Amino acid sequence: MMQVAVLDDYQRAALGAADWKSLEPDIRVESFPEHIADPNELAKRLHVFECVVLMRERTPFPKTLIEKLPNLRLIVTAGMYNAAIDIEAALARGIKICGTEMLGYPTAELTWGLIIALARKIPEEWAALRQGKWQTRLGIGLKGKTLGVIGLGKLGGQVAAIGKAFGMNVVAWSQNLTEARCAEIGVSRVAKEELFTRADFATIHLVLSDRSRGLVGAAELGLMKPSAYLVNTSRGPIVQEKALLETLKAGRIAGAALDVFDREPLAKDHPYLALDNVLATPHLGYVIAENYRQVYGQAVEDIRGFIQGKPVRAITGAKR
Repeated sequence: MMQVAVLDDYQRAALGAADWKSLEPDIRVESFPEHIADPNELAKRLHVFECVVLMRERTPFPKTLIEKLPNLRLIVTAGMYNAAIDIEAALARGIKICGTEMLGYPTAELTWGLIIALARKIPEEWAALRQGKWQTRLGIGLKGKTLGVIGLGKLGGQVAAIGKAFGMNVVAWSQNLTEARCAEIGVSRVAKEELFTRADFATIHLVLSDRSRGLVGAAELGLMKPSAYLVNTSRGPIVQEKALLETLKAGRIAGAALDVFDREPLAKDHPYLALDNVLATPHLGYVIAENYRQVYGQAVEDIRGFIQGKPVRAITGAKR
């Protein structure tokens, strides 16, 4: 019998999102709702498991951890790429890695939820209303404002299209962005400096890589208008945390909406949580029931394929 650990099942939703019983009696599944940050404790907990199922990059799987798991034979990850796994180390140990498909729209939807919440002061007004107050702040509209989209791939393209539907002026930049891609979406390509200077809302939609890590720092934030907002639903380390904290504390921009952080889960005493001009959510971009059903349903398929000697959606090398 294969023992399977489903990690970081925060909402205790994994076992109800797929037909795990269809794998019986060949496997036994255990869900771990709590995040185990200590590598030694994690290795101790996972020592007997032959398969781990990872939800995105919630738990790092470096070489040092992999080497402490002698029984591990299969890693299943949500998505077809997971930067938190040392893929080469796993493959060198003969461990199979399989991925899943993920829905492409949930993060774009959350991005717009955050932008609208910032613009119309929704969290603040709800908090005030619960205190018996009525209309305490003045929001702003989106029509005619400038949306700066950093990264115009599939996700950035969706965000840009919605911005156009709101009547916004949409500009975009990334290192490899072409005029042809901008023409396809119907937005203007600008230099990075111009985007940060013009944007009323600057929203990040890049993959975390060596090129994008720390891409938004004091220089970029310093170009933004005092009335502008930064939105990050991509990856925390794309924005230099220290620079953003200093900018927000000084009130040099109107605020930020952040769904991602350098370390997750976010510490209870993190400085972001003390700032009135920050709207923070706990990495909810992909976290919807439909995505969980797809991911965990395909995780079941991955495990079944492995047991039958016919792996599906195999990951055979690190993404470059």
